[in-house]
Amino acid sequence: MSATMIWIFMLLLLGAVPVAFAILGGVAAALWLDGRSLAVLAQRLYSPTQSFPMLAIPFFILAGNLMMSGKFGVYLVNTARLLVGRFKGGMGQVSVLGSVMFGGVSGSAVADASALGNALIPVQKESGYPAAFAAAVNASSSTVSVLIPPSIPLILYGLISNVSIVNLFIAGILPGVLLAVGMMIAVALVGYRNNLPRAPLEGGFAAFKGQLFIALPAMLMPVFVIGTLRFGVATPTEVSVMAVAYALAISGLLYRDLTWRGIWEASVATVMMTGAVMIIIMASSTMQWVLTLERVPQMLAAWVSLTFTEPWMVIMALNVVMLLVGTVLDLPAAVLLLGPIFVGIGQAIGMDPVQLGLMMVVNLSIGLYTPPVGTTLFISSAIARVGIGATVRALLPFYMVALAVLLLISYVPALTWY
Repeated sequence: MSATMIWIFMLLLLGAVPVAFAILGGVAAALWLDGRSLAVLAQRLYSPTQSFPMLAIPFFILAGNLMMSGKFGVYLVNTARLLVGRFKGGMGQVSVLGSVMFGGVSGSAVADASALGNALIPVQKESGYPAAFAAAVNASSSTVSVLIPPSIPLILYGLISNVSIVNLFIAGILPGVLLAVGMMIAVALVGYRNNLPRAPLEGGFAAFKGQLFIALPAMLMPVFVIGTLRFGVATPTEVSVMAVAYALAISGLLYRDLTWRGIWEASVATVMMTGAVMIIIMASSTMQWVLTLERVPQMLAAWVSLTFTEPWMVIMALNVVMLLVGTVLDLPAAVLLLGPIFVGIGQAIGMDPVQLGLMMVVNLSIGLYTPPVGTTLFISSAIARVGIGATVRALLPFYMVALAVLLLISYVPALTWY
């Protein structure tokens, strides 16, 4: 039954059927051909929606949308320009550092690529930056958002693996910083080689210091989230609700740019993003049920243990599989489908599930800017009005950085300390 399900799922994907519906089609066909009632499909679709921790996803998304509905984006860009704009390729550096700051608010690479891309790519093109380079920086740097708390992919991994979301958030900070620093080095090398213009904030700190007090509370959102979780003040779900209240207070009382229209638009965007995630979660649970029913994860873990004699070989094999899957599946879907299987394999070789989760998210995030279905790649190229092929060529140094960080996380457990 599992083999039938997987083959039909892959055929539907090749036919450009959306991932969630391809999964459901594969599961339904497998159940029907096996003579089982399709009523179980409805039951399994409903089951994952009854998880209290899953409420953290829409609330964290809403907090980010509320924060970005007003002036925070302007303050964020100004802060980044003040810190790194003076270097060659300064607007590229601003894009990377802006992603680190934005990631602490949204937790979504797609939201980052859209918001910062629309703000920065046109400015870079007007300043003389190659369109392909501007798109490449935005497409790759936006994936830093999936490591900086509150990260939606890390929440999903924690839910399906029963790993502490708090530990995942803390462990994601250092890899996120490593990835950002590596990309900033790549931007600097390209900037100096091609003599790309600097982009310092006009007036320097004197012009910015009046905004610093206003911008700081919003940029401290990840500190608020981590601190509240680390000291046991609240659960992740409770913190997500507090984050919405925090965003409302900052936007409404400090920035004073919160309008009913802004709240409505942020709510609509949140519903759309949550719906896209939830339908994949629901569909993935049906596939996980079939695989578990036939003990596929256990059999695969046993096969891997017999085939690969050393743990480092198993880790390398897992990375290769994830790199391939990441090119055709979106990040949340890949985490939900591979997570339950890979957790069992990780346990078989004694790998920390937190380290495995970070390895999965970093690995699969590379697929977001890798053809043929890279989401941030398409978004950035569309904003820059440049061909996918040109953007991919400009992405080569960023691929090298991401793969180097991936190898470090895979083989140096200390980098995912929590």
